[in-house]
Amino acid sequence: MAYDNEEDKTVYEVVVNDEEQYSIWPTYKEVPGGWKALNISGSKKECLDYIEEVWTDMRPLSLRNYMKQADMH
Repeated sequence: MAYDNEEDKTVYEVVVNDEEQYSIWPTYKEVPGGWKALNISGSKKECLDYIEEVWTDMRPLSLRNYMKQADMH
C-alpha cells in the first residue's frame, strides 16, 4: 500500500513566524527556530482548515507594513 493511501495519524500544530506566515508542524518534533506554536493542534486537515480561515493576506508582514507606509505618502 502506498503512503498516499495510508491515513496520516500524525498530530500537527499550527505555527507562525515573525512575518505572520503560517505552517503546520508535527507535535512530536521541536518547533524550529523563528517559528512559534499557537497552541492549536489536530489532524493535518484541521490545522490547514484553521490556517485557511485566519491567513487571509498571504503577503509577509514586512511587505504589508511597507505598503501601508507607501500609501501614507
